[in-house]
Amino acid sequence: MPTNLMWLIFLLPVASFVIVSALIKPFINNESKLPGYVTILAITGSFALSVWALVTVMSAEGHVIDVPAITWLNIGNLTISINMIMDSLTAVMLVVVTFVSLMVQIYSLGYLHRDPVNTVDTGFPRYYAWMSLFTASMLGLIIAGNLLMMFMFWEMVGLCSYLLIGFWFHKPAAANAAKKAFIVTRLGDFGFLAAILLIFANTHTFDTNALRDLAMTGVLAGNVLTWAAIGIFAGAAGKSAQFPLHVWLPDAMEGPTPVSALIHSATMVSAGVFLVARTFPLFVFSTQALTTVAIIGGFTAIFAASMGMVMNDIKRVLAYSTISQLGFMMLGLGASGLGIAHESNLTAEIIRGATAVGIFHLFTHAFFKSLLFLGSGSVNHASGTFDMRKMGGLGKAMPWTCITFVIGSLSLAGIWPLAGFWSKDEILAKAMENQPFLFVLALITVFMTAFYMFRAVFMTFSGEYKGGEVHEPHDAQEKASDHEEHNAHTTQPHESPAIMVLPLVLLSILAIVAGFWNITGAFSAFMGHETESKTIIQGLFGVFTENWLPIASLLVAISGIFMAYVMYSVKWLSPSKIADGFFKPLYILFSRKYYMDELYENIIVSKLLLGGLFKGFQKLDEQVIDGTVNGAGSGTRNSGNVLRKLQNGQLQFYGLFIGIGIVAIAVCLFIFG
Repeated sequence: MPTNLMWLIFLLPVASFVIVSALIKPFINNESKLPGYVTILAITGSFALSVWALVTVMSAEGHVIDVPAITWLNIGNLTISINMIMDSLTAVMLVVVTFVSLMVQIYSLGYLHRDPVNTVDTGFPRYYAWMSLFTASMLGLIIAGNLLMMFMFWEMVGLCSYLLIGFWFHKPAAANAAKKAFIVTRLGDFGFLAAILLIFANTHTFDTNALRDLAMTGVLAGNVLTWAAIGIFAGAAGKSAQFPLHVWLPDAMEGPTPVSALIHSATMVSAGVFLVARTFPLFVFSTQALTTVAIIGGFTAIFAASMGMVMNDIKRVLAYSTISQLGFMMLGLGASGLGIAHESNLTAEIIRGATAVGIFHLFTHAFFKSLLFLGSGSVNHASGTFDMRKMGGLGKAMPWTCITFVIGSLSLAGIWPLAGFWSKDEILAKAMENQPFLFVLALITVFMTAFYMFRAVFMTFSGEYKGGEVHEPHDAQEKASDHEEHNAHTTQPHESPAIMVLPLVLLSILAIVAGFWNITGAFSAFMGHETESKTIIQGLFGVFTENWLPIASLLVAISGIFMAYVMYSVKWLSPSKIADGFFKPLYILFSRKYYMDELYENIIVSKLLLGGLFKGFQKLDEQVIDGTVNGAGSGTRNSGNVLRKLQNGQLQFYGLFIGIGIVAIAVCLFIFG
């Protein structure tokens, strides 16, 4: 199959966006599912082509395929091309994005279904048009071969997330969450843009392969390289919600749950990790940049996990879990880079191979995190709420959702032999080798992760049903603006329809087996990292005989699950007594999210920016700039009034000034003559 067909991986969702938004939407009613079928068909084609691309890259020499570039612009000596990178990193990401997106689109058909009696539409065409564009933007970012293309698609990903988070724009909370996500991520994007300009000013190229070669040969080095890498990481920190730019992501839960599943698993938040991996050659030759990535990632992991332990909204628990796991990925990338930074004779394959640890966790995380988010939507479908305090006992009413959610939770907690165990264990090993202090933080995070996930499991699925959220809308508008679909008005929990359960089952299978790709070292070898080849049996069971770390991490995770069981299932310990007792200050700190929202909104925005800096700019604009313009106009007008009074028509008055002029001329001639 010609390599040019690989462009269809990106172009099919683009075509879906055009067809749904321009050709279908004007001619159908807003409850038609035709836009969903078109989107699913297009993304199915992209997924099939992505699998073909992965197989082709696996068999290619060096795991890289040369795809001809397309010249876009010629400006003097500068040529800007539309070029594609098709290597192991690209191939893995393409499969992840297209598969998860496909599952989400199928799930959405059932999730966004509304009662036909509703008079306000659900916006099926609008939803699927934006989902198509969102998927296309992420795919464009993955295949982009130069920084200029990457930045264009980077901004498109941000725009689409804004549109989808605020999908129910008539809800103030959703509109505010969309604006918050857009503005906060723009702060990081400023760093990315500054890095691109700095790089181009010093190298006169945007091509990522050329930049890799310049960094490896030492042409791009020193402070320029360090600041460029840190600027790129700033952009990644915004999209991947790393501290201190993490505050947008929990509020993004106001969007539809399938949107949350896509954003939190395979698209927007993964874009930051992918960006660091794609530009990793710049980081490898800057110890300061690598250390920054590792420290921010390690701190973010434990910081977000602490907040996840006290949240009562199941989607917010998963949101803080996402932030924490992204921190794990960044820690894995930073620690792996530090492990090879001082090696001599670094090659492109070795550098790409160093990203295997972080990208492998991204790979496994995409499956179990999308599973968990879709599972939370299924729970809402039954109970009408995301508040776990109003759930309980749902395991009996919805066994498929319960089983798949538990599988996702076990995988996220890092329980052997599920996918999360293999990817998280490698990050812990790299952290122990290169960042011992961060390793300790990461191990504590493992306990927290297991605790808060099974806190959610026991509060949601065990015990007795607590009635859910019963809310009767007052009018059709409120029906349409209800937080999550018509199911909010039911009183008896029930299993979700098959169209929603099928993606849960498929994702749960991958949450179990996806980690097996690397138990023999195959994934690391594919990414370019040389490892000792093992048999499946050696990899599956021998991991516990190689060193103590896998056993320790497994015991820590099991202890976290046991603690959740003690507090929320058998209730030997009372959570309320613990929260009101010795740990009350910590509980308040965690539940108030370290007062970060108050810091940003009440102090930085309201006091420093609106009340200080922006008010100063307003006074400068009104009094200096406007004053100068108004003063010039006023002076011109007043000078006209003065000159007008001199032209009074009296000949003796004119003669007086003529005489004064003659005297002045005579005096000047006498003095200077």
